[in-house]
Amino acid sequence: MTKPAIGFIGLGLMGTAMVERLQSLDYPVTVIANRSRAAVDAAVARGATEAATARDLAAASDIVMLCVDTSASVEARMRGPDGVIAGLKPGAVIVDFGTSLPESTKALGAEVAAAGGVYLDAPLGRTPAHAKDGKLNIMAAGDKLTFDRIRPILDDLGENVFHLGALGSGHTIKLLNNFFGMTTANAMAEVFAMADVAGIERKAVYDVIAAGPLHSGMMDFVKGYAVDGIPDTLAFSIRNAAKDVGYYAKMAADLNAETIMSKSANEALQTAIDEGDGDLMVSQMTDFFARRFGR
Repeated sequence: MTKPAIGFIGLGLMGTAMVERLQSLDYPVTVIANRSRAAVDAAVARGATEAATARDLAAASDIVMLCVDTSASVEARMRGPDGVIAGLKPGAVIVDFGTSLPESTKALGAEVAAAGGVYLDAPLGRTPAHAKDGKLNIMAAGDKLTFDRIRPILDDLGENVFHLGALGSGHTIKLLNNFFGMTTANAMAEVFAMADVAGIERKAVYDVIAAGPLHSGMMDFVKGYAVDGIPDTLAFSIRNAAKDVGYYAKMAADLNAETIMSKSANEALQTAIDEGDGDLMVSQMTDFFARRFGR
């Protein structure tokens, strides 16, 4: 059976791995350059077609997938005379794999529906290494019949594929997840830095906490740098963490709910960025707190 034509926008680390996975399964793929040519050139060398504009990409695709950094980036690619919506084929499906603001997702969904397509949000869990093997966690939401229709493609990309309800639910849950994760990571980073101040060996602190109910994967990610000196056990930058915590706060404001817990994580992450640490990994927040404590 002929596989649907896929247009893919956003060939960063995750998007590149996803495109490689799709091509390995013989999906016809169209790509577009965004920030760097290297990933696009590699995809084209493997048989992908390069489009000049997002409109051209959409016109060539049954399913358009986006994996870009912010809601503003999604909106820029979707709207305008050269945007995806302008070139949308009747019945086409748009899937936003990024971490976006739910209100933006809902607004784009209405615009896509008016143009004759369907918009799904489907943020991701796990890493580019998982993406290459089709082992992502995919948190999809939106029209259930459309989700069911493209489920085989999502299953080719993900090991755990969820349908979470109405459009925007996936992005909402992703922000809840990342808020919790980044708050936990900052707390653990401060614990290791405070242990230094108290003259306690970091590994001893880890061993005791890890033996109890607070043990978690996020704790282990931070320990990977704080104890073992490996910063990219969690390949997620401080800048991206700040963006996601900020999005969580914006989502809370849109829901008329005041968030208390996000404020400390946001302050720490933003201050680290201001001090030049934005491109470091989240586990390296340990150094940020150590500096604050004079260590």
